[in-house]
Amino acid sequence: MHDLPPDLPRLRTLETWLAYTLDRVRQQIAAAERREAERQRGEQARPPEPDWLIEQGLSGRQPVYVHVGGCPMAGKRSRGVERDRALRALAEGVDACTHCRPDTELGFMEG
Repeated sequence: MHDLPPDLPRLRTLETWLAYTLDRVRQQIAAAERREAERQRGEQARPPEPDWLIEQGLSGRQPVYVHVGGCPMAGKRSRGVERDRALRALAEGVDACTHCRPDTELGFMEG
C-alpha cells in the first residue's frame, strides 16, 4: 500500500472516508444476514412434501397420473394425497408415472 499522507487535513479526510465506507459495508452485511435469516425461516416453515401426488389433466377434473411425492416429472396441476387415495386412483385406471413408479412404491398389483 502507498504511504499515507503526512498532513493532518488529508489524514482526517481519509479517516472520514474509511469510516463512511466501513459503515456501508456493515449495513450490507446486516442486510445479507437478514436475507439469510428470512430464507432459513422460510425453509423451516415450509410444509412437508406429500408422499403421493395426483396430477390433474388440463381440464382440472380428471386425474391423469399418480406420482411419488417430489417426483420431478409431476406437473403444476399436481396435489398431495393420502396413500389410500393414490392406491384408489391406480385401481381406477389412473396411469402411474413411468419416471417415479408409484405403483411399485405402493405395492400396487393390477388385476
